[in-house]
Amino acid sequence: MKIIYRYLFKKFLGPFALTFFFALFILLMQFLWKYIDDMVGKGLELTIILEFLFYTSATFVSMAVPLAVLLSSLMTFGTLGERYEIIAMKAAGISIKKLLFALSLFVFLIAYSSFWFSDNIAPKAFYKMRVLLRNIMDQKPTLSIEEGVFYHGFDNFIIRVGQKDRNNVDIYDVLLFDHTKYQGNTTFTYAKRGKMEMTDDQTYMLFYLYDGFYWDESSDNTSAGKNPLTRSTFSEQYKRIDISSFKFEKSENDFYAATNQTFSNLELKGKIDTVMISVEQNNDELMASFLSFCYYLKNDILPRDSIPPNTDITQRELEPHKKAEIIDRTLMTKNDFNTALNKNKEYNMHLYSNIAAYKTEWYKKYVLAVACMLFFFIGAPLGSIIRKGGIGVPLVITVAFFSSYFMLSVFGEKIAKGGAVPVWFGMWLSTFVLIPIGAFLTYQASVDSALLSSEEIRRKLQQLNLRKRFSKKKKNENTATHA
Repeated sequence: MKIIYRYLFKKFLGPFALTFFFALFILLMQFLWKYIDDMVGKGLELTIILEFLFYTSATFVSMAVPLAVLLSSLMTFGTLGERYEIIAMKAAGISIKKLLFALSLFVFLIAYSSFWFSDNIAPKAFYKMRVLLRNIMDQKPTLSIEEGVFYHGFDNFIIRVGQKDRNNVDIYDVLLFDHTKYQGNTTFTYAKRGKMEMTDDQTYMLFYLYDGFYWDESSDNTSAGKNPLTRSTFSEQYKRIDISSFKFEKSENDFYAATNQTFSNLELKGKIDTVMISVEQNNDELMASFLSFCYYLKNDILPRDSIPPNTDITQRELEPHKKAEIIDRTLMTKNDFNTALNKNKEYNMHLYSNIAAYKTEWYKKYVLAVACMLFFFIGAPLGSIIRKGGIGVPLVITVAFFSSYFMLSVFGEKIAKGGAVPVWFGMWLSTFVLIPIGAFLTYQASVDSALLSSEEIRRKLQQLNLRKRFSKKKKNENTATHA
């Protein structure tokens, strides 16, 4: 028995490791494709790129594990069924239930590890990834001056180089526009030749220009709106341009520390309790406003001491200006209370939206961990039924199941955040749909059902084809008889 279980683990571990890294790679490429335009041409060092990929991959681990469990269980049990190894195990007295139970313990360990990783490691990795991504997006494109092209990368300077040697130092036919006065192309320098180089600390770009002239027709505030022209020639000139903004610098941004994905479940629970306290305080303030409004109507608008004894207030005659004053004060008080009520409602909606976002992230970690078990009890029984190993058929089935699960998860998350349903229901909606499917497939596999096997499907299709041929032949015979 132990030998068979070790053999089963060995058959499962290989496909699981392969499919896990494959799923992680697909999710990573999908993410990078979204931000590829913000990263190309920034001249990033290899260490920065690898660090970013590492942190990003860590954020997708909890999503890649269920996908890997589904595909690997399909491949493992499909291969065992295709090679009739499951039949041999059954003949030896080992039922499919025992095989599923033995491997489910290992999958449970994988699910628990995935939950622990998503609760402790992934939030920190997400924070690091978002900060690094923001630094990359703020980074200016790589300094690349091409021949015959106006380069706009410098702050307040535009340069065009007519020709450049292969050493990227000697340049010819140089035109440099100076926009530091913010008056357009009124100041520029032209040189027949020159040299450009960067300081060792990559903070400044140095230009040594030779045999040229300087032109300046910018306006001067002291000349009453006139634009005096200044033109001079030079044999040698020196320009220094600040390029410190091109230098990649890491920075820590506390803004991302406030996003839901950077919190563990314990921290999320604390955030939910804090917001609930704010809701209660806001409701208490509203109740206090309501009681104050009632007290004002009862005691301030019509004070009791001003009413004669045994007098009905509704029948009491008042002077017209008194009536108008009472009505105005009442309407003003009512409007103030309505304003406070609407403000309270909007603030509560904001608080409940925050609670829904916190709860969504809190439930998501549990849902993805449970999905590992559900996908195993879908993939393993289905693989033993269809009896198809390899990567082809299992991959098609995996894509179909996981796509449906992902769409249900996104739909449930949207309606949960929108308040259409309770958060727990929206987040567990995909799980509620998968449980009957997993139970059905597990039962079918345990009773040796051939309902979904490839042989049974092929036999049904052949029978259907024979019936069509028989029906067509009988119809032709009837037509011939009538003729």
